[in-house]
Amino acid sequence: MTSRTAGVLGASGYAGAELLRLLARHPGLEVAWAAGDQAAGQPLVSRYPGLRAAYGELVFCSLDEGLEKGADVLFLALPHGRAAEVAPRALAAASLVVDLSADFRLRDPGAYPVWYGAEHPLPEQLGSWPYGLPELHRDELRGASRVAVPGCYPTAALLALAPLVAAGLAATDGIVVDAKSGLSGAGRSLVDGNLFVQANENVAPYKVGSHRHTPEIEQELALAAGTQVTVTFTPHLVPATRGILATCYATLAPSAGDQELAACYRSAYAAEPFVDLLQPSTGWPATHAVATTNRVQVAAAADRRTGRVVAAAAIDNLVKGAAGQAVQCANLALGLPETAGLDLVPPAP
Repeated sequence: MTSRTAGVLGASGYAGAELLRLLARHPGLEVAWAAGDQAAGQPLVSRYPGLRAAYGELVFCSLDEGLEKGADVLFLALPHGRAAEVAPRALAAASLVVDLSADFRLRDPGAYPVWYGAEHPLPEQLGSWPYGLPELHRDELRGASRVAVPGCYPTAALLALAPLVAAGLAATDGIVVDAKSGLSGAGRSLVDGNLFVQANENVAPYKVGSHRHTPEIEQELALAAGTQVTVTFTPHLVPATRGILATCYATLAPSAGDQELAACYRSAYAAEPFVDLLQPSTGWPATHAVATTNRVQVAAAADRRTGRVVAAAAIDNLVKGAAGQAVQCANLALGLPETAGLDLVPPAP
């Protein structure tokens, strides 16, 4: 397999580090440089000793230096807002740009200031970056020159719900998404609530009714259902390093039951390389089962007593929810095997 060069902007953060880990064993992508302004000039192994075998001589460069060097593929693991600032330069410096921030996920320019508190610097580009969830948008990703990787919470919620609303098995009003995330999903910044003594042995909701991933979930479910969708989304932080579990509730179609739900999932996901379909009678999705991998576990059951469907999905927020999905999208865009560099297994026990 012919190797292409890759550059990682924002390599000093958690998602950037996970990209470096995955790219270290990718057969078709070779990291040429890793940029992190706060770490510029430092050996990469000073921050990530575990990557010594792959990047023993690599030194962090600045963002500007990385953009000047260019690469075949640029991964933008930058904070929201910052990615949009550098996007024009990134697009000029690479044949493929994969953005892990939220800057190009929304299709409606009017939604961005509502949820992100400022006007988008490049509103004309919204809607032109394919939404990088291969299970829903694979055809759009093939041959793409730019990709907007989904948020971690939307990835789990959409994989649990999209086939069900598309098939009419779940009503599009009154959907509830209750999700739990490990602390790495909050990024590397020193936020008081994320410090060990605050987060350990503690579970709490946050940004109730106002989380920025809400419009992504509604946007993509509306596309799947062909009609407007409104979601109540409540995220929680749990004292774990990584992982997301999204448990979703929706009104069940009167004629639907467990058999119809299972058939819907099989139709949507039987050929998917990273989706594991579970039977509720034998087990439900669990974060430990997908940790450090690009896999997602999904399951759904009919609650006949309440007339609701309960659908759940588990992912690793740093892999399928960020870096792994970015690599999966890059593989599709470049015409590489979709699973290249992503044949990962979780730790045991």
